[in-house]
Amino acid sequence: MCKRGLASPGKREEKKGHDNMDLLKLREELDRIDEQIVRLYEERMEVSSQVADYKIQTGRKVLDKTREEEKLRAVRALTHNDFNARGVQELFEQIISMSRKLQYNKLAEQGAQAKLPFIGVDELDTAGVRVVFQGAEGAYSHMAMLRYFGEDVNCFHVDTFRDAMCAIEEGSADYAVLPIENSTAGIVSEIYDLLVEYENYIVGEQIIKIEHCLIGLPGTDLGQIKTVFSHPQSLMQSARYLNAHDGWSQISMQNNAFAARKVSEDKDMTQAAIASEQAAKIYGLEILERGVNQSETNSTRFIIVTNQKIFKKDAGKVSICLEVPHESGSLYHMLSHFIYNDLNMTKIESRPIEGRNWEYRFFIDFEGNLADGAVKNALRGLREEARNMKILGNY
Repeated sequence: MCKRGLASPGKREEKKGHDNMDLLKLREELDRIDEQIVRLYEERMEVSSQVADYKIQTGRKVLDKTREEEKLRAVRALTHNDFNARGVQELFEQIISMSRKLQYNKLAEQGAQAKLPFIGVDELDTAGVRVVFQGAEGAYSHMAMLRYFGEDVNCFHVDTFRDAMCAIEEGSADYAVLPIENSTAGIVSEIYDLLVEYENYIVGEQIIKIEHCLIGLPGTDLGQIKTVFSHPQSLMQSARYLNAHDGWSQISMQNNAFAARKVSEDKDMTQAAIASEQAAKIYGLEILERGVNQSETNSTRFIIVTNQKIFKKDAGKVSICLEVPHESGSLYHMLSHFIYNDLNMTKIESRPIEGRNWEYRFFIDFEGNLADGAVKNALRGLREEARNMKILGNY
């Protein structure tokens, strides 16, 4: 007895063959339409090239926000449903973005590339310079400075990062050494904010491997310790070790070197500090335990900052910050300049903008040199399209 509604094997194969034929025809139709889209795209870009020639002759800016908004409204109005309207807007945003990039290229080719106010130098002038760092002798900033400038550097220290920035801005120091990022604790957000506030620029960097030591007065026994002093990040990075000694009080200090100095000056054997081996040597303390931080790969990146707009001619990293319009897709369009110019972005961070709720300033590192054409082209596009853009340095 046959079951109603079931097609025979022959009929199923015949239907499948028809379906395949229909799909092939649809794909052929898509190919035909795509060929037209490509032809029209190239035709449009040719007209955009002529627009670039006109703007070069008349000195007009590439970005015309009013015209672009009018164009997006017009193409949305040509569609027949909301889904297509959103899709067409996204498509034309990309087409308009590529048109702008073509125009930036034309500007560069015809010698209208914006000159950057930075001077390339073969080497940094470090002879007879004065360097400032935050903290005290024995701090990791002090170690980074000695590693970069040498043991005989003329230096002085200040209490805060802001004091260091002020010192180079007003000319009492030629360079400052400041921590900007730790591999386990993340960025030093205050440094990012100060780079925006001050007209100081990054010209170098130094990475220091962090090995925290528990240090105390000579002859101190671990059983005597009641209080441990250190910077909050160092206490956090050593949490596993400290938690194993639950009877110890932990007190935050502004700097590890300050903690070591306090233990040395108080001459109290119930006190210890978490700091570097160099801090122990400087303040006459004994290393009670080495490597108390739980990460064996913990490192801090320090930046070398000056008030001059200079960069080494062999520099390979550019740091910038920018603000983007508070609207959908704005950051995406900014980042497209790196993709178009084949630049490798290595880092992006955000910081809230003071006084503007839920708006952010973005800090970006990418590979390149300010003398490179691709870098200049990307920076020109970013400068025109971002709310604000600042080059923080090339190093």
